[in-house]
Amino acid sequence: MSGGIAPSGAQDRYSLRLFVAGTAPRSLRAVEFLRRVCETHIPNRYELEIADIYQQPDLAERDGILAAPTLLKVAPLPERRISGDLLDEDRLLRVLEIDPAMEAR
Repeated sequence: MSGGIAPSGAQDRYSLRLFVAGTAPRSLRAVEFLRRVCETHIPNRYELEIADIYQQPDLAERDGILAAPTLLKVAPLPERRISGDLLDEDRLLRVLEIDPAMEAR
């Protein structure tokens, strides 16, 4: 990201980083579920980076990741994280601070 002035609407974009453990079934379910939730509630307003802790251990260490799957909301601030069961949509939306009503806008 640059340090310049954000274009209009950029503050509404979500930047998410999901840490997974290879192709474990739990990781694959988390990726699929998270993509569905994002497409349902914040379509075209998110960036989702998938990071494999086995292939990118330095990134996991930098972000202090101790378990997978773990989801980091990098933007908008404040940064948030959720680990373990990511399949609870209500909990996921609360942690990400996404208003479910936004999908109707």
